[in-house]
Amino acid sequence: MLRALCLCLACLAPAPSRGCETALLLAMDVSNSVDAAEYRMQAEGLAWALSDPEIAEILVADGVSIAVLQWAGTDRQQLSLGWTSITAPADVVALQARARTMARAFLLSDTAPASALHRAIDAFASAPSCKRRIIDVSGDGTPNAGGSVAGARQRAERAGITVNGLAIEAAGYGQPVTNFYRRQLVTRDGFVITARGHRAFAETLRRKMLRELSRVTG
Repeated sequence: MLRALCLCLACLAPAPSRGCETALLLAMDVSNSVDAAEYRMQAEGLAWALSDPEIAEILVADGVSIAVLQWAGTDRQQLSLGWTSITAPADVVALQARARTMARAFLLSDTAPASALHRAIDAFASAPSCKRRIIDVSGDGTPNAGGSVAGARQRAERAGITVNGLAIEAAGYGQPVTNFYRRQLVTRDGFVITARGHRAFAETLRRKMLRELSRVTG
């Protein structure tokens, strides 16, 4: 009888909580080089990437926590979507909806990725305790304001935070943004992926998130 009671209580007990595998902060460029249509492509592209079945499965299984930072000039950074822990499929659906309707934070501002990176690092002070911490910087330009990007990268490395880059390049040209991200922005364990224009942002972000969440680096 006692053994049967213990088994019954064990069945009723809540499942042990799972730890968070990854805290991922998506830092999106909304500087002057990004027009209204391109901003919508970024917001809707994020929502579309979150709807990918593989990504959604990893988010729930690993208890991933996600935040979104919009950035532009030196004093223009906003945590538009605060840290959101994903523990069930409904959490993914809710995050998709918030991303799709996310209002643009800034207009007519410079491009200061160093300031954005420092603000992103600061945001981890309020992040859940996760095994890995990643900043995903996306943008379509090189700096025209702010301090040393390499210095901000070194600060991230000292804090144990990986910085990856999604460079949005103009169609038919070289890769100035990709080269800048690779040389000065991403950490030694990070990587850069290139989108040819804002129309390619959604699919590029999907591939990038899969690589990040699947624990592939370098």
